[in-house]
Amino acid sequence: MKKTKNIIHSRYGATVIALLVTIVYLFPVYWMFITSIKPTSEVFAYPPLFYPENPTFAAYKSNFVEDTTIFKYIFNSAIIAFGTALLTLFLAAPASYGLARLKIKGKGLIIILLLTMQMIPNIMLALPLFIMFNNMGLINSFMGLIIANTTHSLPFAILVLRPYFLSLPGALEEAALIDGSNKFGAFWKIILPLVRPGLLTVGAISFLWGWGDFVFALTLTTNESVWPLTMGLTKFTGEFGTQWNYLMAVAVITAIPIILIFISLQKYIVSGLASGSMKD
Repeated sequence: MKKTKNIIHSRYGATVIALLVTIVYLFPVYWMFITSIKPTSEVFAYPPLFYPENPTFAAYKSNFVEDTTIFKYIFNSAIIAFGTALLTLFLAAPASYGLARLKIKGKGLIIILLLTMQMIPNIMLALPLFIMFNNMGLINSFMGLIIANTTHSLPFAILVLRPYFLSLPGALEEAALIDGSNKFGAFWKIILPLVRPGLLTVGAISFLWGWGDFVFALTLTTNESVWPLTMGLTKFTGEFGTQWNYLMAVAVITAIPIILIFISLQKYIVSGLASGSMKD
C-alpha cells in the first residue's frame, strides 16, 4: 500500500514539474501574442502588463490588410522552406540507403564526419558559402538559399534515415530483384514507402530550418525581392526604436506553420528522432 502511494505521489510530482516546465517554455509564445495586441502605450508600460487592458488588432490590420508587403516575404520563405525540404530528401534518402546497405570502406569515419558537421554553426559556413556562391552567381537567388540551408539539414537527415534502412531486411530487395525489378525500382517502389515516418520527420524538420533561417538570408542576400520572412522582420527595427507590436504580430503569423506542422506530424517526428538515435 505504501509503495502504491509513493508511486502515485511520484507521478503527481512528475506531472507538476512537467506542467511548470511547459509553462516556462510557452510563456514567450504568450508574451509574443499579447504584445501583438497591445497598443503602443501598453507595450512600453512600466511595470510591464501581463495582459492587455485595451486589446487591439491594429498591428494585424496594418500589416496584413492595409499593407500586404509582408505576404511577399511569406511567399519567399515558403519557396526556400519547401525547396530545402525537397532537396534534403532527394539527397539524404539515397545517401543514407547507401550507408546502410553498401559495404563502404571508412563508413564509420563518414558517420563521425556527419556528426561533426552537425555541430558546426551556420555562421561559420556563411562566409565560405558567400565566396563560393558569389563566384557561381548564386547570390540573391532562391537556389543559393536552398542549397545553403540544405548543407545544414543534410547531415542530420542522413543520420536520422540510416537506422530506418538498417531496420529493413535485405530480403526485400532480393525478392524484388528476383521478380524482375532493378535496384532503383526496388529502392523507389518498395524501400522508400516503408521508411515514410523517417521521410516525414526529415522533411518536416528541414522545412522548419528553411522557414526559420536568418543567418544565410542575411549573408547571401542583398536584394529585398528574395528576402524571407525572417529578414522582413528587420523592417520593424529602425534607428529610433522598434515597433514591437507590429514585429510580434508578424512573428505570430510566422510561428503558425511551425505549430501546425508539429501538431500534425508529432507522432512521426518523435518516432523518427527516437529511431535516429538508435545505435546499430
